[in-house]
Amino acid sequence: MADLKYYDVIQKPIITEKSMAAMGEKKYTFLVHTDATKSQIKEAVEKMFAGTKVKSVNTMNLDGKNKRRGMVVGKTAKTKKAIVQLTSESADIEIFEGL
Repeated sequence: MADLKYYDVIQKPIITEKSMAAMGEKKYTFLVHTDATKSQIKEAVEKMFAGTKVKSVNTMNLDGKNKRRGMVVGKTAKTKKAIVQLTSESADIEIFEGL
């Protein structure tokens, strides 16, 4: 397993209608490194966003899609999503504000 620092774990936030609706329940969705564990994701969120306290982390491994361009066949890269549930007294994550 790779030696991941907390700033390497979270790659980008996922902004969809479903993830925006879940923000009312303090659930935030991120694209994370494929080798990251739940405890590493929890540590990264708490260090990167001040005042946050993570209650739970749910992860999903997504396989790459089959793509074709003419006769050439290939796959896109594997990804991993994490849904982070914050505690009720935790501060909100500010990158999602105003969306």
